[in-house]
Amino acid sequence: MKVPYSYLDRQFAEIDGYLEDIRALVASGDFTLGRAVEEFEAGFAGLTGLPLALGVASGTDALFLSLKALGLGPGDEVITAPNTFVATVGAIVMTGARPVFVDNNETFTIDPDLIEAAITPRVKAIMPVHLTGKPADMPAVMDIVQRRGLVVVEDAAQAILAGIDGRHVGSWGAAAGFSLHPLKNLNVWGDGGLILTRSRELYDKLKLMRNHGLSDRDTIQAYGHNSRLDSLQAVVALRLLPQVEAITAQRIANAAFYDQALAELAEFITLPPREPRFRQVFHTYVVQARDRDRLLDHLLRAGVRAKVHYPTPLHLQPASAYLGYRAGDFPVCERHCRTIISLPVHQHLSQAELAFVVDQIRKFYLG
Repeated sequence: MKVPYSYLDRQFAEIDGYLEDIRALVASGDFTLGRAVEEFEAGFAGLTGLPLALGVASGTDALFLSLKALGLGPGDEVITAPNTFVATVGAIVMTGARPVFVDNNETFTIDPDLIEAAITPRVKAIMPVHLTGKPADMPAVMDIVQRRGLVVVEDAAQAILAGIDGRHVGSWGAAAGFSLHPLKNLNVWGDGGLILTRSRELYDKLKLMRNHGLSDRDTIQAYGHNSRLDSLQAVVALRLLPQVEAITAQRIANAAFYDQALAELAEFITLPPREPRFRQVFHTYVVQARDRDRLLDHLLRAGVRAKVHYPTPLHLQPASAYLGYRAGDFPVCERHCRTIISLPVHQHLSQAELAFVVDQIRKFYLG
């Protein structure tokens, strides 16, 4: 049996409705910051319960522009975790600021107990990452932030509809960045991103920044960037927006199936803690596995498209050499990078496919 990691062929097997929407867009000529973008921004804000949403070109831009709008730049430092996707740190570096890493905990999110020790006079912001769709411990992070006078930009690229005690991610920080990459829970046909904020002042500044600093066609208020969400991508997102709750519920159900089945293999598979107050939306389903590399090879040979996110932590990447970190600096992160494996968890998996994945893991360990 083949169990795919990517589900796009299944999700978009019926595309007539999308093509009808795109034909209407072409007929209108409304390609740049058009009505579809405004409708999607309003719909996304409503979905999350946050007042202001702004479409941008990518999740990376959502983080970068948020940091820039908050005044981050050369000489500043931003705390984040090293076990994230490159875009988190790339956004910090693009502002001219310096990333400062703090180890993650067993939930794969930044360890709040280690943050204070990493704060220097140059630290101006913290960027917690809601990795795998699991919210970072935002109440603990915000306790530190408020005492130390810092700002927060949440990296919520993997976490649409995730939350804590019913409060959606993105509602703690000054701003939050989301991704619409094709493999996200709410996805488009290319790149796209959103920024959420409660601040009208910050929103107005970001709105200028994403469109060259233009307040109208002929007035440049400040030199900015070209980071507009394409109307075409907004059209696709609008058709998918009503499905996001069902998509998320199915991913959570698939993860629960894995959790229950893999609990029988606790000698070999370590599940991350599941905290009842936290709604995890499972952009990825990640566990730690004994003899991970051989298990991965076994699964791939059996037709299960498992993956590793991410095998080399950012502090040990060549691009980070100038930061001066060394192997052993972040032991939890480094251990995870040697043991984690991501199993297919998307909403289009059948029960037979889910059972096959578990059977193959059981076969590998128990024969």
